[in-house]
Amino acid sequence: MDWHPLRLTTPVKQHVFGGRAIAERLGRTGLPDGPVAETWEVSDVDGDASTVLDGPLAGRTLRQIMADHPEELLGPHVRPGPRFPLLTKFIDGSRPLPVHLHADDTTARRLEGEPHGKTEAWHILDAAPGATALIGTRPGVDRDTLHRALLAQDFDAVMRRLPVRAGQTVYVPGGTLHSFGPGTLVYEIEQTSDIQQHAMRTRMEDGSPVPEPEWHENLARLLDEWRPGPRPEFQSGVDIRRDGGVVRTLLCSGPYFALERWTAGTTAPLVHAFSTAQILSNAGAPVTVTSGPWTGRLDRARTLLLPAALGEVRVQGPADVLIGYVPDAL
Repeated sequence: MDWHPLRLTTPVKQHVFGGRAIAERLGRTGLPDGPVAETWEVSDVDGDASTVLDGPLAGRTLRQIMADHPEELLGPHVRPGPRFPLLTKFIDGSRPLPVHLHADDTTARRLEGEPHGKTEAWHILDAAPGATALIGTRPGVDRDTLHRALLAQDFDAVMRRLPVRAGQTVYVPGGTLHSFGPGTLVYEIEQTSDIQQHAMRTRMEDGSPVPEPEWHENLARLLDEWRPGPRPEFQSGVDIRRDGGVVRTLLCSGPYFALERWTAGTTAPLVHAFSTAQILSNAGAPVTVTSGPWTGRLDRARTLLLPAALGEVRVQGPADVLIGYVPDAL
């Protein structure tokens, strides 16, 4: 196989909390009219699997490539499963996201019949002055207290409200109750899953009311999957400066994924060697990317999936890119 970076289809979600920030602030083209809440940059979620757009693998789904070429895609030291393990998104929280949670691995297997849950991280690309996020419950909140607050839709009574600033990142373990917005633009990396339990009385897809019996059932499931312990904090990341003005910022790292942000001027290109699959998303102006025999343009708010077999990528500056990847130990 003559491996090169993979351009993928990106499912778009037009949930009611979205706006036009991905198009207007990030400059993303080709989006539908109306609110756009999420673009799924790399996805192997059932029903929303990305498909390769061009090259020798054109028309193949990410799931098919995982089945046929797991080592070349993921790397020799990553334990493959049936799905590509990472899901990445641009998310526009022009309005508040619903208060919700995703099960952790143990709970997903026990209650959802899924092989794993969904831990995620948010990197804040832009935030309005005074923007906040709800992340985790306050110390001392028990199941009954949380249930009463959810019935009253009084989330601030039991949840931690934290200030949000551009450039910061927060790691959100599965089982953590959370929300962000309004006025918040996020790049998200997470385990490949779409399991979630919502606390809201309206649906995020279209704002329609949730029938009373269904809503109470949702709350019961959420309480069963809630984990009171995690109280994540926003972090600024750690900068590693390289020759030629290249800066590598380590944003977060955990057992499921890591996320970095790299910037480069015009003095020297960004050069990054790797041994596992890399998701390269452009947060800045259009750049020229070279990996293996392939050279091409990556527009703003667009993404390439770099198979492990490529081993290295070069990005010509000025550049501002996000790189998410699968840890070797997965």
